[in-house]
Amino acid sequence: MEKLRIIFMGTPEFAVGILDTIIKSDYEVVGVITAADKPAGRGQKIKYSAVKDYALANSLTLLQPTNLKDESFLAELKALNANLQIVVAFRMLPKVVWEMPSLGTFNLHASLLPNYRGAAPINWAIINGETKTGVTTFFIDDKIDTGAMILNSEIAIEPEENAGQLHDRLMLLGSKTVIDTLKVIEDGNVTTTIQKDDAEIKTAYKLNKENCKIDWTKSGDEINNLIRGLSPYPASWCFLKDKNEELSIKIYEAKLVLEDHSYEIGSLISSKKEIKIAIKNGFVQLLSLQLPGKKRMQVAELLNGITFTDTAKVY
Repeated sequence: MEKLRIIFMGTPEFAVGILDTIIKSDYEVVGVITAADKPAGRGQKIKYSAVKDYALANSLTLLQPTNLKDESFLAELKALNANLQIVVAFRMLPKVVWEMPSLGTFNLHASLLPNYRGAAPINWAIINGETKTGVTTFFIDDKIDTGAMILNSEIAIEPEENAGQLHDRLMLLGSKTVIDTLKVIEDGNVTTTIQKDDAEIKTAYKLNKENCKIDWTKSGDEINNLIRGLSPYPASWCFLKDKNEELSIKIYEAKLVLEDHSYEIGSLISSKKEIKIAIKNGFVQLLSLQLPGKKRMQVAELLNGITFTDTAKVY
C-alpha cells in the first residue's frame, strides 16, 4: 500500500466540502492550489476563494498561480513531492501538471459522466428535468471531463429541489466518493471505464444571461425547471413591464398551477397576497423574487409596498 501525498486543486464552496472530508479522513494534503484573488463587488475589495479561506484556516501550504505553465509554479509544485492530485471545480490543467504525480490526477465531477460534461452540471440536470444525477471520479486527460472513469454514485433529484439544495447533497455524496476513490488508489485496486460518446450525450453549457432568461411561451414544467435549476445562483430572470416602466427581475422560487384561462401569455395577475404569470397551460405563481437594487423578497412582503396595474406583463 503506497502512502498518499495529495495536492488538492479547487476554488468554490463545493470543493471545500470535499477537501474538508479528505483532511478529516487523515489523508496527507501536502499542498492546495486555488484561483488567484479577485476584486469583487461595488467596492472592488479583494475576495479570496472559498478554498483559500479553508486552506488558511487549516494552515495548509497554498499556491495561487495565474499561469499553470509558469516555470516557477511548476518548480514549486514538483517540490511538494505529491504522488496524487485531486481536482474539484478548478480549471483545465496543462498536461505538464496533470502528468506530474506518479499515481495520476483525478477529478470529481458533479454528474453521471459522460452526461453533463462542462461548467454547470448541477444546474442543467434540473433545467432539463432529470430525475437522477450523481458524481463521477475520473483520471484527467487532455480534454474536458472525458477521462477514464474510476467510480460513480447516483442520487435522485427531488421534484421541488433547487440547484442549491442539490449542490449540498452532491457535495456530501462527492466527499464519500472521493474517499472511496482514494482507498482503491491506495490499495492499488483501480479499475477504470472508458467514457463512450454518442449523439444522445447532454452538455452542461456555461450559464450566461441568455440561457438564464425565462421564455414564458414554454411549458409550465420547462419554466419551473429553469427557475429551480438556477436558484439561488445565478437566478432566472425576465423583463417586467408596467406603467411604461421596464424592469429586469430575478425569480428564485415559483409554483406551477395548471388550469385553463383566457389571459394572454405573460400577463401578470396580482392580488394583495400573490402574483401569477399566465402561461399556455396555466399559471406560474411567483413565491420569491428580486427587483433591481432591492434584496430578494417573498412575494407577500413585496406586495406590501408595491402594486401592479392590470396591464402589467412579463417577457
